[in-house]
Amino acid sequence: MKNIFLLAIAGLAFTTACKKDDTTTPAPLQLSGTMAASNEVPAVKVASSGTGTVTGTYDPSSMVLSYTVTYSGLTGNPSAGHFHFGDAKHSGNVFITFPALPAATSGTVSGTATLTSMQADSFKLGHVYSNIHTASNAGGEIRANVLVK
Repeated sequence: MKNIFLLAIAGLAFTTACKKDDTTTPAPLQLSGTMAASNEVPAVKVASSGTGTVTGTYDPSSMVLSYTVTYSGLTGNPSAGHFHFGDAKHSGNVFITFPALPAATSGTVSGTATLTSMQADSFKLGHVYSNIHTASNAGGEIRANVLVK
């Protein structure tokens, strides 16, 4: 019994001594999506030829998301823009509101946000979308399902 105990202690000491510290920094994640009226859930009420893109970088070390949204061809000036929880077939709650959108049917908005673990996981799982709302399409005129590249 004493030999088994000494052997277990020796094995533990050996594996502990050989263990390397994981000092690697996780790589930033690239996010993107293409905005279109056809992506809106539920469907738009007023037809739109609006388009756009969402690009971003999420840094897992700092938990900071940096993003840029570009859009054009809206039926009117945007009234709001957000990131929401939800997959390609479902709508969900807002968790990031875009700063002031340009008062024009075309424009670009950029921003940063520090994410919670749940928000970061939702991005990684493809359960986030971004959309832009207008007066004609108050529920959202163009939408992008945001995916990790």
